[in-house]
Amino acid sequence: MSDLLHSPLHAEHEKLGASFTAFGPWNMPLKYDNELEEHRAVRTSVGLFDLSHMGEIWVNGADAAKFLSYAFISNFEPLKVGKAKYSMIAAEDGGIIDDLITYRIEDEKFLVVPNASNAETVFAALEERAADFDVDLKDESRDVALIAVQGPKAVEVLVPLVEDNKQDAVAELPYYAATLGKVAGKFAVIARTGYTGEDGFELIVYNSDAADLWDELLKAGAEYDIKPCGLAARDSLRLEAGMPLYGNELSRDITPVEAGMSRAFAKKEADFVGADVIRQRAAEGPAVAITGLESDQRRAARGDAEVYVGDKKVGTVTSGQPSPSLGHPVALALIDTAADLKPGDEVEADIRGKRYPFTVTETPFYKREK
Repeated sequence: MSDLLHSPLHAEHEKLGASFTAFGPWNMPLKYDNELEEHRAVRTSVGLFDLSHMGEIWVNGADAAKFLSYAFISNFEPLKVGKAKYSMIAAEDGGIIDDLITYRIEDEKFLVVPNASNAETVFAALEERAADFDVDLKDESRDVALIAVQGPKAVEVLVPLVEDNKQDAVAELPYYAATLGKVAGKFAVIARTGYTGEDGFELIVYNSDAADLWDELLKAGAEYDIKPCGLAARDSLRLEAGMPLYGNELSRDITPVEAGMSRAFAKKEADFVGADVIRQRAAEGPAVAITGLESDQRRAARGDAEVYVGDKKVGTVTSGQPSPSLGHPVALALIDTAADLKPGDEVEADIRGKRYPFTVTETPFYKREK
């Protein structure tokens, strides 16, 4: 893994005994000790994640909102300062290039956070699409770190580290909102977002400040038994929350319509890249849909397992594993809409040549207590 990129927190992970894995071009922690304990820490108390592999792209200028509304499938002009929006960037043929979160930091200043494996591709696409707009693009993906504090005790851990005059604002920050401030004396973008299905925050800081902030968060969370968490726990948490992962549920092979994102452009009148194909697909209806499956059997259906109704194949599992929180297997699958499956319907998943019963279910599989 010598050619893989290292997070600015790599040395901290080594000290904590992390096992590493390749994730896109990055060498990231898979787990530190026991991924189930890390998962449970986030569900019951608090966990700490290094997400420095994610991309960070600044879009500045008088046309920033108009440009993003053209480059992405959503309309960004109504987005208020301090708010965030989940959206997708599509190719001309309608295929999904990436799903991403965009924060409006100022009227003419946006921060786009693409996925790790797609950051360079997204930046290249934005540069290509920016020709007719008054915008300035800056890729800071290698210059900043992203640390996530996730779980029911996230507020208790983070807020005491925030500068005094911002503590109330951070504690009361709505979901999918962001503000600027200092955490443990380090300047940060503080966002109330996450990928776990729990309350929590994501902090974007300069690389040079990352290690100190990581250590301060671990100290602040000690009384809550905070645990550093790797990609294994992150994946099981997001699956329970029914959140799609690019490369699994999402890809260039489907459009935002199949991903259930038609609402993002349903009322949008302006043109955007891929609009003709995507709007036509919305009018026709999706050919496949991301569908939740669960089983009371012990065998989990993993990615690429085929899904059947009787002798007819109706889809393929894209993500699946035993749910640590629920105690039974869950899965997401791309299912043919022609099968007309509804929650409660029975299907079978082919697991190593043998069929096992699964039930179609609504997602998320897990919902946190409010």
